[in-house]
Amino acid sequence: MILESLSEVWESSGIFNLNLGNVLMFGIGMVLIYLGIRYKMEPLLLIPIGLGAILANIPLAGIADPEEIGGVLGIFVKYLIRLEIVPTLIFMGIGAMTDFGPLLADPKTFLLGAAAQIGIFLALLGAIFLGFIPTEAASIGIIGGADGPTTIYVTSILAPHMLGATAVAAYAYMALVPIIQPPIIKALTTKKERMIRMKQLRNVSKKEKIIFPIIVIIVAGMLVPKSIPLIGMLMVGNLFKESGVTDRLAKGSREELMNIVTIILGLGVGSTMAADKFLRTETILVMLLGIFAFATATAGGVLLGKLMNKISKEKINPMIGAAGVSAVPMAARVVQRLGKEADPQNNLLMHAMGPNIAGVLGSATAAGVLIALLG
Repeated sequence: MILESLSEVWESSGIFNLNLGNVLMFGIGMVLIYLGIRYKMEPLLLIPIGLGAILANIPLAGIADPEEIGGVLGIFVKYLIRLEIVPTLIFMGIGAMTDFGPLLADPKTFLLGAAAQIGIFLALLGAIFLGFIPTEAASIGIIGGADGPTTIYVTSILAPHMLGATAVAAYAYMALVPIIQPPIIKALTTKKERMIRMKQLRNVSKKEKIIFPIIVIIVAGMLVPKSIPLIGMLMVGNLFKESGVTDRLAKGSREELMNIVTIILGLGVGSTMAADKFLRTETILVMLLGIFAFATATAGGVLLGKLMNKISKEKINPMIGAAGVSAVPMAARVVQRLGKEADPQNNLLMHAMGPNIAGVLGSATAAGVLIALLG
């Protein structure tokens, strides 16, 4: 009797039910945590994602199953992430942190933000060529927008079974922007072009900053209604910030609420990385297509920057087009650093912030188009 009871306890233990896939996922989770702590690579997301992956791969724990007692991470995914609540709330928080002044001061940088979205569609076509169905290909392509919440939003709607792979790819490559972008930028520009100094941006009035989010909501809603959950919440947060009378709402959006939903997002995404879903050939292809999307997005922005420099009356440093991939503000800082390398007196940060912010709007718009076509 005692032996039978001990045998049942042993057979119901995690050790007895552990398999190689679980062990490998423990390792991947630990790598994500290590990258977040040691190299500060998107630590606010990679650390909880890594922890979520470890938790989800403990045999029989059921923490990632919303139907199980204690399946809290599964509940996060089912009711807060896949129902689009968390990604949209994160966009509201981003809006409450964002200053659209550089974009309003130089509206032509909208074009550079749009050009960088070419990476989304090239990666989508590449994914279809490699055998992914259109909804999966769109979820892979959106990685090129260099915006983690947008990637999670699109994947949750179009291909929820790929959520772990696309989210890890998006956040890992966002963290690697300072490594990925410089070789591409240097390959496509000359030192003379990188030395170009741009005219100082004009001051943007408070009235412009208040009117802008309202206009964007209406225009985006009329043109691409499916983009409104993202763009609309981004502008809600921004108006909280710029109105001057809702400081408490702005602070709550960018601080307390943002911290809470970031925890839920990271742990929830990590919990989708069960071994049987993540350890597949498709995951490797997603990672490869993700870096292709980033590279082509960077190239698209730089090449349009070169064209605009040739046809514009005012000099435009083509490098600022690389910031159109979103990844705020890392991509803009990369441009600033490369500009300083070419000319120590050159300051491009605020000029790069224009296309950088435009890239956020561009990727959200692209997301709306893909959902409208395939959702």
